Amino acid sequence: MPEVLPADVADVLGVLLGGEDPVHAALRAHVPHLRVRDRCTCGCGTAYFDLDRNLVSPAPSGSGTVVAAEAQIVTADGECPGEVLVFAQSGYLAWLEICSWSDDIEVTLALARQLLQR
Repeated sequence: MPEVLPADVADVLGVLLGGEDPVHAALRAHVPHLRVRDRCTCGCGTAYFDLDRNLVSPAPSGSGTVVAAEAQIVTADGECPGEVLVFAQSGYLAWLEICSWSDDIEVTLALARQLLQR
């Protein structure tokens, strides 16, 4: 059963979908209606969403799957061990992905949340 959107996921979506971009604004309207359907089993924090499409309008992001927002994760010493991406499918939020590029720093949603909110 899908779980209510956890605060860490909501916080990171808030940062990535902030601003005046019309696609981001439309996707922000989806957030109150999102539920987490599944999480990656490796512990990175990647979350796959369920969304009742009858409750929201699609964002003008085009058809198919697109990266709707992204941000590199940069540590205090300037290292960039990974990134966070938000995917939309046919204009609807689909998943939040945490990508690691480093063997030295464990890249997780908790790390992304901490570093993106500074």
